[in-house]
Amino acid sequence: SEMNEGPYTLCYLDLDQFKLINDTSGHIAGDQLLKEVAGILQACVRKTDTLARLGGDEFGLLLSGYDLDQAIQLADTVLKHLNESSFHWDDKQFRITASIGIVSVSGNEGTMEEILSAADTACYIAKESGRNRAHVHTIDDSEVAYRRNEMLWVERIYKALDEDRFALHFQPIHPINGHGSGERFFEALLRLNNDQGPPTCPATFIPAAERFGAMPRLDRWVLGKAAATLRVHGNENPPVCLSVNLSGHSLGDEGFLAFAYDLMRDTQIADRLCFEITETAAIANLAQARSFIHEMKQLGCRFALDDFGSGLSSFQYLKNLHVDYLKIEGSFVSSLLNDPIDLAMVRSINEVGHAIGLQTIAEYVESAEILQTLRELGVDYAQGFHIGHPVENLTLVLTHST
Repeated sequence: SEMNEGPYTLCYLDLDQFKLINDTSGHIAGDQLLKEVAGILQACVRKTDTLARLGGDEFGLLLSGYDLDQAIQLADTVLKHLNESSFHWDDKQFRITASIGIVSVSGNEGTMEEILSAADTACYIAKESGRNRAHVHTIDDSEVAYRRNEMLWVERIYKALDEDRFALHFQPIHPINGHGSGERFFEALLRLNNDQGPPTCPATFIPAAERFGAMPRLDRWVLGKAAATLRVHGNENPPVCLSVNLSGHSLGDEGFLAFAYDLMRDTQIADRLCFEITETAAIANLAQARSFIHEMKQLGCRFALDDFGSGLSSFQYLKNLHVDYLKIEGSFVSSLLNDPIDLAMVRSINEVGHAIGLQTIAEYVESAEILQTLRELGVDYAQGFHIGHPVENLTLVLTHST
């Protein structure tokens, strides 16, 4: 339905300290905070504006008749009122701050979902810029085209799942310092087979799958296919072990976690399967990651923290996550011969990993010289084109390596 007056501006507000208050003072305190914030917001807006709670600690303001400058002034007023209204609970005092994303809505920005997504992105930028601030996001034609392309990709993903056009390719992970456990270890990599040309790599379609909620279904397919592969190769000697990637979206999906637990419990392959979770996904979903790791390790599964070094590299999280392997971010590995800082990063990640009791895996090992340096550093495993390219026919690889 059309509104009476324009222009319109959407403000997406996310509280900065909600998780801290929930974790330290409990959900009742968190609920009370939300009520107080809602009251502050209502006092700042007019009756002609629309205020809604969009999620756990996220609010939306749809302003009518405000131009962008007026919307920015209102956002600053909201932030000022929040800052002046500290939250008290059980003798504790919390400062209330928020990050706000602002998007001007003129009718050319695409669907409501795309506008909300743009406001969410602006809010994320406000958080990344230091919190307790607002950020204006302007949707241009290239971004609208990008969003629509992502939506097309999601349709292609579901169609490919229905037509069974996804495949796993397997890349070897070799022990390089005599610390191997007598296994043949491979990472299972997702590929999308096309009618013509080479398979499509996941970097092309995973962002769309993450944005539109398709990752749990994709991860379920990958895990089911990996389990079937392990059953086929169940009698190999030495045994075959597979590592599969798990997205942060699936970590927060109860249906996926139940599927994974039941599959591992019922198929007797858990001790030959390793889940890879990126450092950033694990930290963003810390409670779910710890719970999932605990449950699955009881069944015998292993865990690797992937791309370590690409994010904050917070070593303190390693002590609480109880993973088995640390995968060193490949960009450091590929340039360690030329860049002393990257060499120092690989050395320090390897040393801290070993101090905590983890084994280390270096990715992007592309030459004999890099491999030799990793040996000298004491890294445990290597993976990359120098070790072996990903291949679809695992049986052929196993036959040739015996």
